[in-house]
Amino acid sequence: MFSTNFRSVPNVARNAGQNTTAKTEPLPFEEALEKLESIVEAMESQELPLESLLAKYEEGTRLAKVCQAKLDEAELKIQQLEKSAGGEMTLKPLSLPENGKME
Repeated sequence: MFSTNFRSVPNVARNAGQNTTAKTEPLPFEEALEKLESIVEAMESQELPLESLLAKYEEGTRLAKVCQAKLDEAELKIQQLEKSAGGEMTLKPLSLPENGKME
């Protein structure tokens, strides 16, 4: 009988070039941006095999999301800053529109 159970076969190409510890620990913005820039430079300047290009693309996409999330967080904090009567800068609670998204 022919078995169609493919779950026991590891997908090596999917995990190639990925650093699994980097996913569990948040990267500082500057470090993520530096890694992203180096990936872009490597992809632009080198003739890499398809598997390496795909792995770098996946890593770059992940790093771009990390950078964008950090920038969004910083923008939100800046928008929340307000001066108190004493001239001190404090964070005010954010009131989101009804749709829950910032415009």
